[in-house]
Amino acid sequence: MDAAVNRKELFGNIKRIVVKIGTSSLSNEDGSFNRRLTEDIASQVAHLREQGKTVIIVSSGAIGIGCEELKMTSRPREIPLRQAAAAVGQNILMQEWKTAFEKHNLKVAQILLTYEAFSSRMTYLNLRNSISELLEFGVIPIINENDPICVHEIEATFGDNDKLSAMVASKVEAELLILLSDIDGLYNKNPKKNEDAQLISIIEKITPEIEGYGGSPTSTKGVGGMRTKLEAAKITSISGCHMVIANSAAENVVARIVAGEKIGTLFLARDGKYKKNRTRWIILSKVSGKIAVDRGAEEAIKKGMGLLPSGITGVEGQFDRGDIIEIESDGKVFAKGITDYTSSELNKIKGKHSDMIETMLGYKNYDEVVRKSNIGLL
Repeated sequence: MDAAVNRKELFGNIKRIVVKIGTSSLSNEDGSFNRRLTEDIASQVAHLREQGKTVIIVSSGAIGIGCEELKMTSRPREIPLRQAAAAVGQNILMQEWKTAFEKHNLKVAQILLTYEAFSSRMTYLNLRNSISELLEFGVIPIINENDPICVHEIEATFGDNDKLSAMVASKVEAELLILLSDIDGLYNKNPKKNEDAQLISIIEKITPEIEGYGGSPTSTKGVGGMRTKLEAAKITSISGCHMVIANSAAENVVARIVAGEKIGTLFLARDGKYKKNRTRWIILSKVSGKIAVDRGAEEAIKKGMGLLPSGITGVEGQFDRGDIIEIESDGKVFAKGITDYTSSELNKIKGKHSDMIETMLGYKNYDEVVRKSNIGLL
């Protein structure tokens, strides 16, 4: 398998790269900030820019820095305390990145995101355009989750920015995502507990066996264990983006990976881009509810047709028109789509023929509940 993949050839023509640095990598053993790493990354990014490549950085570390700044003895469990730490730490984190890149005459821009930025089509398009403009100006975007305003549990949202970095890579159509952590890559066992653990060099497809290798967080400082990195790999795979997990402690790690050296674990993207950008957006967006359909409706959707109300057997959750919903059959979700009817409307017309929609509701938006152009198969 390894011999069949030439990384130098594979990465030879890539132009857009996303680099994610985990909390554990940005912290020294004594809890202080790892300034040497930010300076090394800045130097490597400057080198890549000279080669005509653009780089986006997704940086964790704000909560860890905030905890240090506020003299917290340990990472707090309470969400408000973590949000407070993030608010304090984010400013310091950005100053560190600004200082590191100034040495190479490069400017940085702070972008703070929540999952909602990816679930709203308009917001997402504006985000993508903003990042593209920053890159055109030669600015390095530094992205982090907007922890202080997250309404969900911080760690349940993006997993120390692993998923966030994959979402960003997908949305800006990057060709390579590099996840830097305190571990060399994906092992078949926990290398910190098993001396015979073997590093997996290349993964073509994330099978149940591969998923079984995902475990707990790699350190107490970060929250992004191997499980969240595998989730990130699933996202990049369908986006036509390769992904590499590597150890941030390796010398010149980013530049060497891009140059094609065999470092870390490489997750190969599916051949070509997976469907169109709009379909990927639907698949990766946050859902507001779920619709259960019968076998006939499932087969019709898989053949590229829309969903009619007659095929609906159940409606779960409360959602509005234009929301993203999951579509399941026999208890298994097989698609996601944009609904043209609210949950209350669907509860009235489910199982009915399209000709009866106007009679039952007093109006009709479309014959189909979810149009074929608004469906993404999983």
